[in-house]
Amino acid sequence: MKKVSFFVVSLSLFAVLSSITLKAISDPKQSAPTTILPTSLALPKEAPKLKLNEPLPANLFVELARVVNPAVVNISTTALPKNSPRMRDPMMDLFEQFYGIHIQPPQQQKQRPQQIGLGTGFIIREDGLIVTNNHVIAGADTINVQINEGAKETFEATIVGRDERSDIALIKINPKGKLPFTVLGSSKELEVGEWVAAFGNPFGHGHSMTKGIISSKGRDLTEINKIPLLQTDASINPGNSGGPLVNTKGEVIGVNSAIDARAQGIGFAIPIDEVKALIPQLESKGRVPRGYLGAGLGDLDPEAAEYLGMTEARGAVIVQIDPQGPAAKSGFKIYDIVTDFNGKSIANSMELKDAVSDAPIGKSVKTKILRNRKIMTINILVTDRPEDRPAKVSKSKGYHGQKAPFSLGFNVIDPNDQIKAEWSLPDDLMQPVVIEVEKNSAANKAGLQQGDVILDVNKNAVESSKDVLKSLKKGQNTLRVARNSRIQIINIEAE
Repeated sequence: MKKVSFFVVSLSLFAVLSSITLKAISDPKQSAPTTILPTSLALPKEAPKLKLNEPLPANLFVELARVVNPAVVNISTTALPKNSPRMRDPMMDLFEQFYGIHIQPPQQQKQRPQQIGLGTGFIIREDGLIVTNNHVIAGADTINVQINEGAKETFEATIVGRDERSDIALIKINPKGKLPFTVLGSSKELEVGEWVAAFGNPFGHGHSMTKGIISSKGRDLTEINKIPLLQTDASINPGNSGGPLVNTKGEVIGVNSAIDARAQGIGFAIPIDEVKALIPQLESKGRVPRGYLGAGLGDLDPEAAEYLGMTEARGAVIVQIDPQGPAAKSGFKIYDIVTDFNGKSIANSMELKDAVSDAPIGKSVKTKILRNRKIMTINILVTDRPEDRPAKVSKSKGYHGQKAPFSLGFNVIDPNDQIKAEWSLPDDLMQPVVIEVEKNSAANKAGLQQGDVILDVNKNAVESSKDVLKSLKKGQNTLRVARNSRIQIINIEAE
C-alpha cells in the first residue's frame, strides 16, 4: 500500500505542475513561470568508522583445520532388514491336525544390512563421547564411527541419549586410548559477520572444511527445529550434518544441522549454548523429558475463524484425542480450539506443541479453549510423552532372564508384578516374556522384539521360561508370540 500511495502522490504533483505549465502557455500576457529546481545535496563521502581488531592471520584456517579435524568423526549407519513376521492362518493348524503332517513355512530370503545414512560427529571428551544430529542416527541398528579419515578400523557406537525435537544426539565409542576432543565455546556473544568454519564429511568424501560468516542469528524455523538457529554462508552439504561450526578461536559454537535447498550459501546450525544445556540430561537420562497432551492438532483457517466469530485465525484445533491421554482425562473434546496454554498465547498448532513440550511434567497447567463460541478454562495434568517413558526393563534393574540356547540371541523371563506394570501387560499374564534381543542375532534378524509374549515354541505350549528353553532346538524354530494384542508367527533358525 505504501508504494501505491507514493505513486498516487507523485502523479498528483505532476498533474498540478502540468496545469500550471499549460496555463502559462495558453495566456501569452502572463510572464513565464520561474522554474524552481531542488537544491542538489552533496552525497556523503566519509565512510563509517569501523572498530577493527587485529587483521586475520594468513594461516588462521590452516590452524583451525589442524586442531579441529582430528576430533571430527565420520558416522555411517546401517539398518538390518527385519523379516516381517507372518500371520499364521488358523486353518493351517486344523489342516496339519487332520492329516497329521507338519507344513514347513516358506523360507524368507536373507538380506544384507542396508546402509541408511552418512553423517558427521565431533568428540567432546577424550573417552569417546560424541555429539551429532539425531537425524543422523535415527532408525539405525548399527552405528559405525571412523576416527581417522581413510582408516580401516571403525568403532561401533552406542546411543547415550537423543532428542528428536532439538535434533541432538549423544553417542559413545570405546577407544583404546585417549582421543582428541573439541572445546565447546559460547554462541551467546556471537555477532553477525563473524568468521566461522564448518567441518564435516560432505557426501562421504571424508574430512572437509569450509569457511564463511555468521549471516544471521535466531532464525525461527520451527518446522526444522524447536531451537532458533544460526545462519551461515559456510558451505554445508549432505553428510555435514552433526559436524561442528567453529569460531576463529577453534571453539565449537554450533552444530551443523540443515540447509535451505532452494538457495546456495544458506546453512543452519544449532547454537552450542542450547546443546550444552541438553548434554547433561542426555547423558544421565538418555532423553530430554517432553510434555504430552495426548491430542492430534490442526490449524484454524480464516473461514472457520470468521464462522466462529473470531477476529483472527488464532489457536490450535483439537482434531483427535488419545482416550488414555491427559487431554481426554481433563475433559477436552474434538474441535476445541486452544488459544492459551500455560500463560502463553497460541497462534497455531506448532506453538502449542512447543508449549506443551516445555511445560512442567507432572503439574497442572491452565488452558484456555474456545468451545461452541464460548471461552472456557481447563486444567490439564501434563505427563511424559509415551515414547519417552522407559518402556522396557533393563538389565541394570537386575532383570537378566534366561538365555536361549544355540546362540539364538534372546533372553526370556517369567513376568512379575513390576514387569507387568512397567510393560503394561495384563495382570493375569503367566507366559514368559522376551526381555532382551541381541543386536545382529538370529532372533533380531527374524523380527523378535523385546516385550513379545511367547505362547508356544515349535507347537509346544509354554508356561515358563524353562519351557521355552526346553522346546528350542537346533535348526529351524517356530515361535508363536503375542505383540500389541496380535498373534504373530516368528521363524528363527539357529546359526
